[in-house]
Amino acid sequence: MHVLALVTQKGGSGKSTLAVGLAVAAMRDGERVALIEADQQGTISKWQERRDNPYPRVERVAEPADIEAIIARLAAEGVWLAIIDTAATNNVLAMRAIALADLCVIPARPSPADIEAAIPTLLAIRRQKRRFAFVLNQTPPRGARLSEAATSLNALGVLALPFIGQRNDHQDALGAGFGVSEYARGGKAADEIHALWSWIAKKLGEEALAHGQAAIRRAS
Repeated sequence: MHVLALVTQKGGSGKSTLAVGLAVAAMRDGERVALIEADQQGTISKWQERRDNPYPRVERVAEPADIEAIIARLAAEGVWLAIIDTAATNNVLAMRAIALADLCVIPARPSPADIEAAIPTLLAIRRQKRRFAFVLNQTPPRGARLSEAATSLNALGVLALPFIGQRNDHQDALGAGFGVSEYARGGKAADEIHALWSWIAKKLGEEALAHGQAAIRRAS
């Protein structure tokens, strides 16, 4: 099973909305997906309550020690992807999510404040030697601010593509209990989320291949 963690200490970066959008995009591609909510704000649980479809399933966690047990149970049940949504803080729960993740996604809006706030999270990820990628989220269509943010994040590490634009479909979908690719199929927001999920899925596949090759080398 693959584990994806959305992490950053900056509030308002769009972690929960991205987690939902990516989970539904992966599910619509035929994958078995679960969301792990490690944020006491409960945005994803509230989204699930508004949703008619019971999938993707949502597991809530309050204690760091519980995340590993939930991941093990989901893996035993055949879940292919677990997406962990963390709180807007570098707390112990977020640090445990980072330690267990195959890939950490750091959402950042194209502003100096968001990029600066991502640095402590980036340092924590590097200390734990986890793979990561930045995602530029809630972006304007164009402009110098977007280009400057992309340049800054590329200098810090890997920047996922595409950027996720500031579009009403994301919030409207969340409020209606849908993923954006269910709510506005064929819209620009849905297309961007599908493309981002494809980018992430490729990275997760590369990680699995690297682990397999390492296991073969150890056995030989």
